[in-house]
Amino acid sequence: MSITKKRGDALTPTEDKLISNLATQAGLVLRNAGLTEQLMARLADLAASRERLVTAQDRERRRLERDLREGAQRELAGLAGKLAMAAQALDHDEAQAKALLNEVTSEIAEALKDLRELARGIYPALLADMGIAAALDAQARNAPIPVSVEAGGVGRYPQEIEAAVYFCALEALRSAARRAEAGGASVRLSVSDGELWFEVAGDGHGSGASDGPLGADLQGMADRIDALGGEIQIDSGPGRGIKISGSVPASAIS
Repeated sequence: MSITKKRGDALTPTEDKLISNLATQAGLVLRNAGLTEQLMARLADLAASRERLVTAQDRERRRLERDLREGAQRELAGLAGKLAMAAQALDHDEAQAKALLNEVTSEIAEALKDLRELARGIYPALLADMGIAAALDAQARNAPIPVSVEAGGVGRYPQEIEAAVYFCALEALRSAARRAEAGGASVRLSVSDGELWFEVAGDGHGSGASDGPLGADLQGMADRIDALGGEIQIDSGPGRGIKISGSVPASAIS
């Protein structure tokens, strides 16, 4: 916005007030335009995030369907066949019938074990019963690398919050081991200003996460946390491992 007057002419009080009002209105218009652009960009990011989440969920459903079809369903079909054979053998070969029933008993135990492993991957019973800290501590004991867990003061939270933080922490541990070649890792949970924080650090010496676009694993983690109004940060570099931290708004439940 520019003003042209004859040389030597000063602004009158009325002109000065008019210009000030115009400048104020122009500033508001520009600010609103900037906010609108930011909002549209945010909406586009959210739409892309939701699309990736839906795609990931569909892929996970297909995986579960395949695992059930090729695992438990096939095992149960085999058990049904052996039970039928045992029933036929009872009339003429009791020893064979007992042997088949023993095999069925053993295979039922294996089928139950497989189903428990499958259910644990969907939503661990320990997470539902005891919360994030206990579930992560159990995973740490079974991890291929030494993992320490600190979770002082972290209580129970709504299911979607606990699931998001739990699975993101596990994915972060896998990324630390895979990307940064970590020899050990730590998991820290904390609560601050109405937010649940998690931090996973690997002491690896590998290349860490790239500076380019996130991999599918880390992108899925970011989308999951973003859907709950949170965010994650990734800090890595050659020779210094990787640290993944994040937070989600959360209110503890009794």
